[in-house]
Amino acid sequence: MNLAGLDMNLVVALRALLVERNVTRAGQRIGLSQPAMSAALARLRRHFGDELLARKGTGYELTALGAVLLDRTEVACEMLERVFGSQPRFDPAREEREFVLLASDYAVLVFGAALAREISAQAPQVSIVFRQVTAALTDDPAGQLSTVDGLLMPHGIIAGLPAVELFSDRWVCAVAEDNPEVGESITLGQLATLPWAAYQRTYAASVTQQLSMLGIEPRVQVLADSFQLLPSLVAGTRRVAMIHALLAAHLGLGPGSGIRLLDCPFDAVPVQEALWWHPVHTHDAGHVWLRELASTVAAGISAIPGGGDRSAPRRSRP
Repeated sequence: MNLAGLDMNLVVALRALLVERNVTRAGQRIGLSQPAMSAALARLRRHFGDELLARKGTGYELTALGAVLLDRTEVACEMLERVFGSQPRFDPAREEREFVLLASDYAVLVFGAALAREISAQAPQVSIVFRQVTAALTDDPAGQLSTVDGLLMPHGIIAGLPAVELFSDRWVCAVAEDNPEVGESITLGQLATLPWAAYQRTYAASVTQQLSMLGIEPRVQVLADSFQLLPSLVAGTRRVAMIHALLAAHLGLGPGSGIRLLDCPFDAVPVQEALWWHPVHTHDAGHVWLRELASTVAAGISAIPGGGDRSAPRRSRP
């Protein structure tokens, strides 16, 4: 389709109509009169060969095509806003901008909080929004990242998109401090028989895959969508969980916390956290600044005492 022959204003009108499902309210949303909005709807219906909004009782509902276009117009409008909001230079001390990052609660606690503090210090008029990662990410990572500024996610879950390395971490096993079945170390047999508390989003696959290669299918008793909830779901129970060593350090887990941290009885694949983005952002001046700042902040995390792979004692090896 030749974009030169299209009226881009119709994209904005289409989004308003699909969201509001009412011609008058859609016009108010974008500052058009009711007759002008009705004319736009008529043009859109001719273009798509579909009613888009179908009468139902006293209101309207989306047709099947209208429902499909609802998400697509949201993405299109966000992309257009980014295109026409692009600037050749970025002055953090003066710019007003919002950066949106997809991230787990683990990434926000361990890295995102420090990044937000540095952004506030260098760019007081710049804000940052953290959104929870959804299951749709693995189905269409490029599409999900096209409307946000980036994703905090370790390697091994998505691929084929640009990324900057941040910091490394490792997995440790967490059990209740008073769990009588587990001594000073935990065995593969215990991982196979004890009930589990697990993270239910994309990270869970990496833990499950590592265990399945050892012939272990975790008997998951409790699922949570927050890494920070796992210790409380383990405390005072027979459950076991695998959590990040840096997260454990931030939460103050260890003696007296109700949780014991034990080395995994196998060589768990380390976590290499990265900031991923859609290629459309690669040369954007503000995004370049954000990525450089993220690298600087991550270097500080890697260097702190107890950080990275030093956040919990390793097993001694012969």
